[in-house]
Amino acid sequence: MDHLASLRDAAPTPFWLDDPGRPHPAPALVGGTRCDLLVVGGGYSGLWTALIAKERDPSADVVLIDSDRVAGAASGRNGGFCEASLTHGLDNGLARWPREIGTLQRIGRENLQAIEDTLDRYGVDCDWERTGSLVVATEPYQLDGLAEEAGAAARLGGKPVLLDADGVRAEIDSPTFLGGLWDKDDVAMVNPARLAWGLRRACADLGVRIHEHTPALSLDDHGTAVSVRTPYGRITARRAALATNAFPSLLRRHRPYTVPVYDYALMTEPLSEDRLAAVGWARRQGFADSANQFHYVRLSADNRILWGGYDAVHSYGGGVRAERDQRHRTFATLARHFFTTFPQLEGVRFTHAWGGAIDTSTRFCVFFDTSHRGKVAYAAGYTGLGVGATRFGAEVMLDLLHGERTERTALEMVRRKPLPFPPEPVRSAGIKLTTWSLAQADRHEGRRNLWLRTLDRFGLGFGS
Repeated sequence: MDHLASLRDAAPTPFWLDDPGRPHPAPALVGGTRCDLLVVGGGYSGLWTALIAKERDPSADVVLIDSDRVAGAASGRNGGFCEASLTHGLDNGLARWPREIGTLQRIGRENLQAIEDTLDRYGVDCDWERTGSLVVATEPYQLDGLAEEAGAAARLGGKPVLLDADGVRAEIDSPTFLGGLWDKDDVAMVNPARLAWGLRRACADLGVRIHEHTPALSLDDHGTAVSVRTPYGRITARRAALATNAFPSLLRRHRPYTVPVYDYALMTEPLSEDRLAAVGWARRQGFADSANQFHYVRLSADNRILWGGYDAVHSYGGGVRAERDQRHRTFATLARHFFTTFPQLEGVRFTHAWGGAIDTSTRFCVFFDTSHRGKVAYAAGYTGLGVGATRFGAEVMLDLLHGERTERTALEMVRRKPLPFPPEPVRSAGIKLTTWSLAQADRHEGRRNLWLRTLDRFGLGFGS
């Protein structure tokens, strides 16, 4: 079967949002209002901030606004990997915060368990499966890297399982798999949109006032308060948390610290029992491969395969635009790679093909800041691992807004920001050179060229 034929019926919409259970939008805010805490952004970061704020102080008047709909952007479009890592993987954390990595790993595991406990407490039905995930080697040179990562994880309290070719293929059968590293405890699979919608309901039940289709147009200081202008009025708040992810920050000085990068995914039709048996996958782990341009893959509750990643596309000048959600060249590449990995699934069709923007920073994970004399807090730069880390980010923003010194706020990761991206045209030229160099490294047994080694030396990163 021609791999392109598999895309013939693919709907150009995110699978998770194509759900008859999607809640009706909350009404837009019309007229002015006052509150104790204003949360700008209705993705995971904003939802967790609003929810935890009400849990800490049930009497607090919390307002959450979103320019579109809750989970309409990255929170409803991602692969649904909810990971304990706060640092975009152990390697990145070790390279940047070696003295704090043990603490970061522990806090990350506690954060993942707190997410699971919250879902139980509020009865959130989001297909939560604590299956763990695999990293697989598809080239011989990648095997040593998996062994090194397994050793580092074990030293920091993890329980990694290193698999040879037979072992990994006993879990998920692909002729391309040469080995694997299974993290059994620190990753859960989740329906990302239903997770966000469940948090939305929990927020509303606690009294959070939610307004969708309410863009924040400007942010101003008003002495002991701040105000945000919307199309139909002004919100005055004692404190504000900005959770706008890849969208331009209301704080202009923060904008150089993130760039939007577009990521793409496909979803297959549900697999029959025979087709699923041909792959194995009895334990339903997610997996990713070890390349710089990697794929992330998992099963849905109805046994579809989500196949995403590889290309990470930045456009000159940045910006988040709806027309960039579709990229047929990338969809064709993903389909070809899918059938190379799973030739036994020839004839399977894709039902959905979509993309969306994620925010990335030069250190490849979240950073924090405050402004307006501590009345405004900001978290951004999750770089695709926000499903889990946003709850930690919400806790940090609330600590900062209340001037509390906690174990979280004492972290160097929280106290220091990454280097900003340079202005255009240097920004796009540098990103283009980096993505080309990463692809070349994948083709040459992982060997990093002078440009990548220079970025490593200065602690800069960019990739899929």
